[in-house]
Amino acid sequence: MLSTPAPSVTARRLAIVLITAVSVAYTVIALMYFRWGAGFGVVSALIMLAVVGTHHLNMRAALRGERSARFPLLVVLQAVATYLPDFLLPGGASAVATPMLAGTLLVFLPLGWGCALVGAAMAYEGFILWGGLDFAVVTAFYVVSVPTTGAMTYALVRLARTAEELARAREELADAAVLKERLRISRDLHDGLGRSLTAIALKGDLATRLLDRDPGSARTEMGDLVRVAREAAQDVRRVARGYRAMSLAGEVDRAAALLESSGVSCQAHLAAVTLPRPSEEALAWGVREAVTNVLRHSRATVCTITTSTGDGRARLEIANDGVPPEPGPAEPGPAGGGLTGLAERAAQAGGSCAAAPTGDGGFLLAMEVPA
Repeated sequence: MLSTPAPSVTARRLAIVLITAVSVAYTVIALMYFRWGAGFGVVSALIMLAVVGTHHLNMRAALRGERSARFPLLVVLQAVATYLPDFLLPGGASAVATPMLAGTLLVFLPLGWGCALVGAAMAYEGFILWGGLDFAVVTAFYVVSVPTTGAMTYALVRLARTAEELARAREELADAAVLKERLRISRDLHDGLGRSLTAIALKGDLATRLLDRDPGSARTEMGDLVRVAREAAQDVRRVARGYRAMSLAGEVDRAAALLESSGVSCQAHLAAVTLPRPSEEALAWGVREAVTNVLRHSRATVCTITTSTGDGRARLEIANDGVPPEPGPAEPGPAGGGLTGLAERAAQAGGSCAAAPTGDGGFLLAMEVPA
């Protein structure tokens, strides 16, 4: 398969080819001084070599989006080489090199100053050539070529630089998209599989304890364990496909069933309201993460799940008891990977999330999202 050059490379090559072609064209014109004698021809050739050389160094730096290490010396040298022929050659020879200088001025100087100097260069060339050439020729070629060549050079450099900036921006956006997708997969796996794996561990432990004294209940728990494992496999497939549609009511039902089977009394009070999809999914993830933490990090006996609406906001509160005492003061706000991810989900939906001990041996997770 043939590879296509990047737009920035194509734009830079086009700029180099056109700027070089213009330089060669003006050099050929300058060599016409050989008609007036070998001495004039050699002088014009050497001067144009200096003009084209400094112009090339200036444009090469400009196409890289920087100034030469010898700036502004190179610009001054190009200007000197441009106007030196007026003192050594007849016929206003600087008109041949001034268009290239105009491009350098527009590229490296502030646009206002560059345009003013280009205008001054046009007036100067018109003045010195007025008496030596036909006025129509002066207007049509020498004077008009100064701004047109300068504008073309400026446009080519800007085109190449813009193409490179767009290419870098596209790469950065691609990297950001990859990072965002990795974070999504990591967060979804943590939040989605955390509850399932916790349920599997709890039910497996319960089935082991019931195996000798109550085989029937043990088989029931093993059946539930298999069901949860299948749900976990489905979660993994959904994460891989990027499909994460969740129902708040369905997640609350599953959470209540899991809590009850683990010996935690669950009370759910859901407001009868239809929420926007991003808000509902954020609250559903909040239920899943909160229930996972209840089972993992507490000795809860009661858990309540409540939703309410008001002032255009929907609020979810999940409270439980049985929080082990900690040696130091608890820090309010989301903490840990799961709660941090939950805060990010809430923020993406335009809401907020907070989680903290209640002071009476309990814990409260609260989320607010637009209704």
